[in-house]
Amino acid sequence: MAGTALRRRLSWQVATVAAVRDETSTVRTIELRAPDWAGHRAGQHLDIRLTAEDGYVAERSYSIASAPGEPVAITVQRLDDGEVSPYLTDELRAGDELELRGPIGGYFVWDASDSAPLLLAAGGSGIVPLRSILRHRERSGATTVAKLVYSVRSLPDVIYRDEINEYAASVPVVYSLTRQQPPGWTGHRGRVDAMLLDEVAWPVARDPVAYICGPTAFVETVAEGLVRLGYPPNRVKTERFGGPGGS
Repeated sequence: MAGTALRRRLSWQVATVAAVRDETSTVRTIELRAPDWAGHRAGQHLDIRLTAEDGYVAERSYSIASAPGEPVAITVQRLDDGEVSPYLTDELRAGDELELRGPIGGYFVWDASDSAPLLLAAGGSGIVPLRSILRHRERSGATTVAKLVYSVRSLPDVIYRDEINEYAASVPVVYSLTRQQPPGWTGHRGRVDAMLLDEVAWPVARDPVAYICGPTAFVETVAEGLVRLGYPPNRVKTERFGGPGGS
């Protein structure tokens, strides 16, 4: 049975686009119907394969945005010089088909049975796998305490803004606005720094676990900051942008 499940994860399958939703001016969530999907854990990713009319094939990896038990979904940020993301964010429509395989990855995952305090830190579209974790926490009825630190250029660039605001009653959210702040903004300005981490990090004595996702520089800054605060390295889980998943 384990071998069969592995083959299903690593085999390409055809999925149909069930719905698309624009999150910001450059970001879109794509919900997929994948009849042979084996199910996923919060924090995993999948591969997408597109084949052009001339036979050219492009593959990219994307974090899964949906919670376990929900239809599989990805959230894609358009890169103007990318060869895949412009198609996925501008041209793809409900009813279109694409190929996917997965789920992939077992390190950057969270299960509702884990009761350790959660510190989630996202940079830009690094919020995607953390959204999966938050949705899983909500859907499972888990009472795990959690905080979210979200570094983003401006409030209009916040992905899943309405959804995140709904979590705010039970999950404190700290925005770190790096480029533009609205009039009267009293929150953090600039990048996440040691002072902010010192304010938001759970006490080490509570044995918290941190999930950090975003650009490499952001991830390294936050991870190193938490280790300096006493977080054991094996309790600081990281996922970086870059490589084939970036366009």
